[in-house]
Amino acid sequence: MPAVTSESAPVHVGVGAVSLADVIAVARHDAAVTIDDDARAAVAASRRTIDQLADDPAPHYGISTGFGALATTFIAADRRTQLQQSLVRSHAAGSGPEVEREVIRALMLLRLSTLLTGRTGVRPVTAETYAAVLNAGITPVVREYGSLGCSGDLAPLAHCALTLMGEGTVRDAQGTPMPAADALAAAGITPVVLAEKEGLALINGTDGMLGMLALAIEDLRLLLTTADITAAMSVEALLGTDAAFADDLAALRPQHGQRAAAANMRGMLAGSPIVASHRGPECTRVQDAYSLRCAPQVHGAARDTVDHAALVAERELAAAVDNPVVTLDGRVESNGNFHGAPVGYVLDFLAIVVADVASMAERRTDRSLDPARSNGLPAFLAHDAGVDSGLMIAQYTSAGIVSELKRLAVPASVDSIPSSAMQEDHVSMGWAAARKLRTAIDGLTRVLAIEAMTAGRALDLRAPLAPAPATGAVLARLREDVAGPGPDRHLSPEIELAVEAVRCGALRRAAAAVTELQ
Repeated sequence: MPAVTSESAPVHVGVGAVSLADVIAVARHDAAVTIDDDARAAVAASRRTIDQLADDPAPHYGISTGFGALATTFIAADRRTQLQQSLVRSHAAGSGPEVEREVIRALMLLRLSTLLTGRTGVRPVTAETYAAVLNAGITPVVREYGSLGCSGDLAPLAHCALTLMGEGTVRDAQGTPMPAADALAAAGITPVVLAEKEGLALINGTDGMLGMLALAIEDLRLLLTTADITAAMSVEALLGTDAAFADDLAALRPQHGQRAAAANMRGMLAGSPIVASHRGPECTRVQDAYSLRCAPQVHGAARDTVDHAALVAERELAAAVDNPVVTLDGRVESNGNFHGAPVGYVLDFLAIVVADVASMAERRTDRSLDPARSNGLPAFLAHDAGVDSGLMIAQYTSAGIVSELKRLAVPASVDSIPSSAMQEDHVSMGWAAARKLRTAIDGLTRVLAIEAMTAGRALDLRAPLAPAPATGAVLARLREDVAGPGPDRHLSPEIELAVEAVRCGALRRAAAAVTELQ
């Protein structure tokens, strides 16, 4: 069977939890997955329990009954494969644009991890086929809309389960769309004919929202360090002081994230000739504006929120989410663990964080462009103010994004809409929370890129004074893609290059080559 080509080490999936790093490796770096022997044994053991109940004349939910509002309808043995297949086909009801490949791969890894806990009752062949699809680089086409986050991410997971059956549409490892049957045949994978309980087990989980949470945590850890970097560049360019970032001041308020952010900003500004030029009794400014002075407080609170989100994510990674589940003592019990509230809440919390960090960054950008507040810089950092507009409209772009981020910060998890004939009368909207967070993270990336461009141009205009070694290294990396001050030119391509430099971590790496970052 062809395997996904990747330089990442294989991810071993067993009875226990996969890690956040495992999710990133499979989703973004195409790491292959392998199934541990303990997981195969656990899956086989729980399947024996399901097989015994399948022969019982008494009804058992998900094994010999319908689903949801049809849970009291008994299904004869000769129609149960049809029952499971019909469940998957009917629930693969997504609509809208295709969901990103990395999200689908994360979702599939997490569903596989749950299958391998031995608590869902699937057959070993079903789990092994799921892993084979991942390893072949086959990506089911999943649509944007369809999940209410309860019972888990039903529609997205159903689209993936449909692929396992050799139905629906997928993209192969090269990204070419094709029928699932053709992709499986090309990879040497035999489609699964679902047995009792398996359709339900394949679609009943929080894997989509959890996968997007894992990806968001990875992104935000990069972006929040980058926010410390761009904030330090703005402080330096605006002739601000680094005194407020002293460690003993941060220690007076024992918030871990704040202390880390303050340390990053001190490191970025260490040895700055620009900062030194206005240090001393001749400087009459006592305090900087909040967007400069309070950056560690906001960025630090954001860091602590990400850490809380990671704690929730790690707990969810250790979960066996299905309904019903096979317990360790062999019972098959209905439960409500598929409800996405724990994940949905932190996804919404992170959207608030993103909006606030971006809002503060945009204020620093605006301050750098205003001659009344920029301490001697030309209006809009223009080459010839009046003839040239400089970065005036780049700030408009940033402001427009920030306004959108504030709308995206409205929590999805406070909403609910009843479904399934009022059986599912309270839902989490966790998938929606995750989708809007992805949009918000893209917006924050762009706002920080515009701040880096603005602060970088302002630092150039402070010549002959030189920036600090660390901020200077970031500026030099930015200048590889984006030219410095001069007459007006087409800005949009430069903004996009700066965005990519932020997104790929290039600016962070430039800073980290000079100073230690947390």
